[in-house]
Amino acid sequence: MPDRSVYMKLWAVSLLWGCNYVASAYMLRDFSPIFLSFARLVVMSLFLLSVAAVNRSMRWPKKREWGLLLLAGISGTLINQLFYFTGLQHSTAGNAALIIALSPIATTLLARIFLKEEFTLPKLAGAVVALTGVICIVLFGGKELGISVGDVYLLLAMLGMSVSLLFIRKLTIAMSSYEVTIYSTVIGTILMTPAVAYEGIAGQLHGSHYAMTWLLLISVAVIGQGITGFWWNRGIAVVGASVSAMFMNIPPFVAIIVSYFVLGDPIKPAQIAGGVLILAGVALSNMKRRAAVSSSAASVDV
Repeated sequence: MPDRSVYMKLWAVSLLWGCNYVASAYMLRDFSPIFLSFARLVVMSLFLLSVAAVNRSMRWPKKREWGLLLLAGISGTLINQLFYFTGLQHSTAGNAALIIALSPIATTLLARIFLKEEFTLPKLAGAVVALTGVICIVLFGGKELGISVGDVYLLLAMLGMSVSLLFIRKLTIAMSSYEVTIYSTVIGTILMTPAVAYEGIAGQLHGSHYAMTWLLLISVAVIGQGITGFWWNRGIAVVGASVSAMFMNIPPFVAIIVSYFVLGDPIKPAQIAGGVLILAGVALSNMKRRAAVSSSAASVDV
């Protein structure tokens, strides 16, 4: 039986990732969105590079891998982070968490279009259910009735993440997810430099004057993203992807509850209904795949 500490870490990952949405929304009160995104990525990149330097476990990518890493960095870091923080500024932490939760469905659809992967009936049914949930959230779960520009930006952020997963799939054939994460994050951070420079030239860049807010930013980058990423990968290695995936149902609802108490965001029935539909759709679309993974993991454990 897997070590109890692995399950405890998976629970911690779920809770911390849910709180990350709330922490980001809170920090946007003192930071401009692009600068906040850039600052958090810089801290995370420095942390990941420090870990790589200590472990000496990185290899230099091949020429073709550099191209895929560049595309992963553009879509998964640059586009995702820019639209995420800009969208979060005009939406709620709960909506952000729920919309980002649609990423597995979007990745499945994109894989079908661009990679010609099999699209089964459960995947189609799951996509329909999840998209219904997103429509429910976008139309009725925002600060005002109707489509919010913030939710549209968050949808674009989610799509950026989903596209990056297609490149990551190809990269992890020969590279470890650890290496891909570090390289793509650093590349995306570098590419974001012109955006933060433009924000400064436009006179819209501003940061917090409070040490505690900066400490929160560093904590979110190092613990809430960096360390939890290692815990997540460890959990997948020990208990399997199918079991670990169940913990991903938790962050959206953690974000809704925590944002209610910390930020005063109301909990709307549309958010709960939409969240349930999204998570049900994700579970439905991955039903057969999870069963296969569980059988494979069981045979390995034996």
